[in-house]
Amino acid sequence: MAMGKNGDEQDELFVTHESLRASGGHPFYDVLDKLLRANSFDGFVEDLCAKFYADGIGRPGTPPGVYFRCLLVGFFEGIDSERGIAWRVADSMSLRSFLGLPISKNPPDHSTLSRTRRLIDLETHKHVFTWILGLLAKADLLSGKTIGVDGTSLEANAALRSIVRREDGQTYEDFLTGLAKVSGIETPTRQDLARLDRKRPKKGSNKEWVNPYEPDAQIMKMKDGRTHFAHKQENAVDMESGAVVAVTITGGAEHDTRTIEKTLEEAENNLQDVREKTDEKTAKRIADRIEETVLDKGYHSNAVIAALAEAQIRSYVSEPQRGRRRWDGKHDERDAVYANRRRIRGERGKRLLRRRGELLERPFAHALETGGMRRIHLRRHDNILKRLLVHVGGLNLALLMRTIFGVGKPRCLQARPDLLRALLARLRRLIDVTLLVWAAIVERWARLRSILAGIASPDSIEQIATTRCRPRSLAVETTAFTTGC
Repeated sequence: MAMGKNGDEQDELFVTHESLRASGGHPFYDVLDKLLRANSFDGFVEDLCAKFYADGIGRPGTPPGVYFRCLLVGFFEGIDSERGIAWRVADSMSLRSFLGLPISKNPPDHSTLSRTRRLIDLETHKHVFTWILGLLAKADLLSGKTIGVDGTSLEANAALRSIVRREDGQTYEDFLTGLAKVSGIETPTRQDLARLDRKRPKKGSNKEWVNPYEPDAQIMKMKDGRTHFAHKQENAVDMESGAVVAVTITGGAEHDTRTIEKTLEEAENNLQDVREKTDEKTAKRIADRIEETVLDKGYHSNAVIAALAEAQIRSYVSEPQRGRRRWDGKHDERDAVYANRRRIRGERGKRLLRRRGELLERPFAHALETGGMRRIHLRRHDNILKRLLVHVGGLNLALLMRTIFGVGKPRCLQARPDLLRALLARLRRLIDVTLLVWAAIVERWARLRSILAGIASPDSIEQIATTRCRPRSLAVETTAFTTGC
């Protein structure tokens, strides 16, 4: 056979499992797997999902533990779609080990993951999310006293060209064609329609238009300036540890003042669930109720601050510049707004608002940017929230892994050897410089000692005195005389 060619080589008919190279596993996933197994994660989700499985009917289903672990892999690997998760799991021996799948069993494909997600209801996904919160509570990473709330936009799986009118289901192009004919253009071209559409005000109103394939999405202007269908994700975060205690999703154009009540209610329910399902010692470390909330200026309104004051929740809401305000007949709202203003100007208020940028924006960066969920490939809020709950649950596990293992994602280990080598090289250079400086100091000290020793001898004293008293013109080594000094 020619060197470097294997075209004539015949493959083996059978391959035994002993000949397959065993994977050493990924150190991050090994620690995460031990953490989940130590707390009986697979047994918990199997008991929770038993009602969704039937014995002896259909093909064998994917175990619930494998399904939820696959969604966790989506967060840790930064994969946005279930198809991508299936490809990544099928391609990695270490992820097979994390899922607990033997080499003889294939990992679930994307259609199986999608079918399992539709099979398991939303409440079960919420229970998995609160179970992870229970792990954080046992590690003293959940307080529940001060909660920060913030929202961001998620690009929806819907196109603007597919919108129809809510009243009669007419498409956008047919609607523009009708307007053009009314204005006197019998056979309008695309340029005519574009010119007519450019001059129309409020042409993207959510009250008039809807996407028939994704009615839960709303038209809004994204942060990069594009107009797109979007959803709004809102997180409630523990301001002491950074743990996300609640996740809600609404239409992208919903205002912050209309969604905060639902998010705070969901956070309170999740914290109550954790208190009930953990031991007494752990439950005592969690506050009995939410006492403080930290918000940005998008949530500042008379109704929101007055409602928080009525619920006995101290608010720290950034106040926008609105000029002089009138409070005729609004004494309760006035007192609540002035009390909030005093709090945000205090030391504690300033400290909480500074931490808001860190603890509220960072989860969005981890879950959506590096986590790959800025664009959603699913439709309907129930389906999207199922994926988001487990995805953000992986974010909370990353917080726990940073406490236990030192890193929160498997990719963080890739830079550790380079970082260690850089630190060792810097330390080596520092030692070399220190040794050079020390050698110079020792050399100078030796010279100084020799000089001082020479000065201290009687002969040297007499010689120095003789030399100083001798005229420079008569300084001869064989002559020894003084000048009368």
